[in-house]
Formats: sequence, structure tokens, C-alpha cells
Amino acid sequence: MMDPLDVISNIEKVIPYFQPVFSADEHKIIGYEVLGRMLQDNGEAETLGPFFTGNDIPDEYKIEVDERVTERALDQFISAKQEGLIFINRDARLLMIDHGESFLELLQRYNDKGLQLNRIVLELSEKTFHGDFEQLVHVLLYYKTYGIKVAIDNVGGNMGELDRLSQFSPDILKVDLSQLRNDAGNKMYKDILFSLSMLARKIGASLLFENIEINYQLQFAWLNGGRYYQGYYLKYPSESFLETDILKDKLKEKCQDYIRYEKKHLEAGYQFADDLHKEITLTLSQLKKQTEDFDNLLTGLADTFTDKCFRLYMCDENGVQVTSNILKVDGDWEVHQRFKGKNWSWRPYFLENIIRMRINKKGLLSDIYSDIDSGEPIRTYSYPFGNGLYLFMDLSYEFLFGEESLLY
Repeated sequence: MMDPLDVISNIEKVIPYFQPVFSADEHKIIGYEVLGRMLQDNGEAETLGPFFTGNDIPDEYKIEVDERVTERALDQFISAKQEGLIFINRDARLLMIDHGESFLELLQRYNDKGLQLNRIVLELSEKTFHGDFEQLVHVLLYYKTYGIKVAIDNVGGNMGELDRLSQFSPDILKVDLSQLRNDAGNKMYKDILFSLSMLARKIGASLLFENIEINYQLQFAWLNGGRYYQGYYLKYPSESFLETDILKDKLKEKCQDYIRYEKKHLEAGYQFADDLHKEITLTLSQLKKQTEDFDNLLTGLADTFTDKCFRLYMCDENGVQVTSNILKVDGDWEVHQRFKGKNWSWRPYFLENIIRMRINKKGLLSDIYSDIDSGEPIRTYSYPFGNGLYLFMDLSYEFLFGEESLLY
């Protein structure tokens, strides 16, 4: 940890570094995030991250260094005739000490020098902000009238209040992918990021995935609607700007790989669903000759598909369950009558899927989700039984695990 007094007394050694941000659509650098560094006697530049995040460092020190880094960065940005965006970090608490006035005045000085304010992205860290939230929102909305863009930083760590994020009307949500390096199979974290991607879509914000250090994270970012990418896997921060198209060929090739992989995965899912539809239709035609009782029909289906599923039931098109649950318990099938009459229309996509099946006359394979009872990842195959009834077959984790293309 560097001495804060040492930083302030040697502020002439404080310099900006620039980490490029790449786009998914053009595969080129669309801007740079400004990072604070301090030159050491050995010529190396040490990060000022701990200085800005340290709780025992006076606010006036942080503000002074922040302004020094920003001014030098904007000077370089203008002199290099950069045409993209420039991301400037600010702590929401420090920004609001004077209600954001000094930051806006700084930017307006550079606006007078020819820097268009719609090239500025204010990258805001607001997690530790405990002040007047409505005042903060008001300041940010005021900034936006000047064309200044707002990015909310590091939203992947704590997603307890998605609605709070939307109130900022952010242009960009920055998502930290560092946790996905430690546990590529962390399903809860993936679910949080999926919810975040849905929020971004609804409020019209772009997703910027940061801390991309391995190919898996870049693929995940692409698959989950990431418009912008940033991280050591792409380029390290440096004290100078790079050629805009420096990774164009590499990113284009990576994107083609991801497209081929995803198309293969989707085709496998559709083929599986189509094959399962045919198998169920054939099995039901044989079982209906033996019984008309729905529970008996489902028990027969359960025996036929015992290697694939662990639960079957039927509902009408309003979501009311008309059969028992046929449930596998310790390897044996049991009939649980207490589920008859329950209504499942409240489940996400339930009614939408019913309509799709009714119109297309074909079954549907769900995405992977966590089973309410077991907590295990499962998928559900829905099948139009006829006469306004629909069969639901829950596929077991054991089966999905054995079918690599289905466990995704």
C-alpha cells in the first residue's frame, strides 16, 4: 500500500493509463477507460486503485488525484485526436460532495477546447453511496442533458436491487466477470447475470463485460448480450492509445467460433425435442389402446422414458393440473395425487408456451433452470396432448449431464 502523503507530494508523477474497450458488432476499439497510475523510481507505473478505495485516505486527496488523472487523460485524448469514447471513473460519494459541480466544470473546460461531451462516459461506483439517492439520480440526469453518458460500474458483485440501477437511466452497465474465472460452473452467478441482461434490454442499456481474462469469459459475454468487452485477455492498460482495428481479425475469428458452437448447441436441442415428440406420440398411441386413465397413461410414459425424466404431469391450457404427479423416488415411480387441481399459470412463460404449442402443434424444450424441490439444474419438455391438455416431462440432471449438448 503506497503512502497517500507520498502520492500527494509527488502528484506530478501521477499519470493516466488507458484500457481499451472493444465492441461486439465492429470488433474494434470504441473507447478507453482511464486508470490512475503513479510512476516509480524504477520506471514502472503502479496502480492507484488502493489509493482511491482506501477508507483512511482523506477525501480531498482522492479528489485532487482524480482531477489530475482526468485532466492529463483528456489532454492526451484531445492531442491524439481520438474519436471514440473516454470512460472516466468517479466515486458517487465524492462526486456528490459539491453536487457534481466541479466534475461538470472540468468537462466544460475541455468542451471549450473542442472535446464533445457526448464522448464522455461517467463510470460511476455507487455501491458505497449512502447519501441522498434522489439527488444523485437528479445530478446524473442533468449530466445526460449535456450528452454525457452514464455507466454503472461493477454491477455483477451484488445484484440485490436491480430496480435501483434502472433509476439511473444508465447508458451502460459494467459487469465484472472475475468470479466466472474461479468457477465456470457457478450457476447462481450466471442466473444473476442473466437477470441483469434482461434488465439492460428493458431499460435500453448496453452491457460492458469487464475483467475478461480467459476465452470462456469472452464467449460468455458474447452469449449473454455483451455489446462491449474489456480485460487482460484482450489488451492490458497502457500509457498510449492503440490502433482501432488491432484485434479485429482475432475477434472476428472468435465470434465465428462462438456462432458455430451456439448453432450446434441450438440445433442439437431442436433435434432432441423433435425426436422426443415423435417418441412420445408413438408411445401414447400404443398406451391409449390399453387405458384412458390419465394417471395410467403417464405411468406408462414414465416407464418408457425412465432414463430421461423424473417427473410427469398434465395441465389444461389455463394451467390447472388435471393429473397426479408421476414422480421418481429412489429409482421407483410413485403417484402423488395431491398435486391435482394446482394451478401453474403463474410460472414464467407458462401461458406463452401453451399458446405456442397450440398454434405450432409441436412440443417445446425449456432452457435450464433450478428445480424448486431439488435445486438441481433441469429442463422441461412440454407436449401438446390434445383436447386442450398439455403434458410436462421434467428431464433429470443425470440425463442432461450425459448429453453434453443439452446441459448448457
